[in-house]
Amino acid sequence: MDYFAKAAQILVNFAFVLLISLIVLRVLLQCVRANFYNPVCQFLYKVTNPVLMPMRRLVPPWRNLDLAGVLLAFVLSAIKLYALYALDGRPPGLAGLPLMALADLADFVLMLYFGLILVRVLLSFVKVDHANPVVPLIYQLADPVLRPLRKRLPPVSGLDLSPMIAMLVILLARVLLVGPVLDLGLQLAQGG
Repeated sequence: MDYFAKAAQILVNFAFVLLISLIVLRVLLQCVRANFYNPVCQFLYKVTNPVLMPMRRLVPPWRNLDLAGVLLAFVLSAIKLYALYALDGRPPGLAGLPLMALADLADFVLMLYFGLILVRVLLSFVKVDHANPVVPLIYQLADPVLRPLRKRLPPVSGLDLSPMIAMLVILLARVLLVGPVLDLGLQLAQGG
């Protein structure tokens, strides 16, 4: 692969990860019912509304889950994968692309939660300005994952082990769930 193709792959990946991040964060913030008046939420709504509002007419939300946002993130993930493989000179077949996109999106969400939990742990060790609009959002996004573990795992000597267990489960899910789905998608995409 030549250097320009590698540079193009980096740019394509960056652009699509940025777009997918905006959509996924909006979907997750709606799921946890984050404060709409938070400036970060306001920004995400302003940026994503021009695309998601028309899509909502065709794909209505289900409870707190914005299905239009999930569909858009899935489609963006599929386009990203197709573009990356095409730039590598081996465009994937359309048979496996949906599975590859599903695995890629699941991996993205898992790694996003891994990062959120890690940041939440780091915030617990330092003095944080809770007036910062990002801090409550990190807590709101990470708590639905950590809360069930906290109910089952009592603190050991005052130490909350739920973030460590959650991060371990996320890493295992990437290997045991996302990996096989991605491999199956690749096999279907390559016609084998």
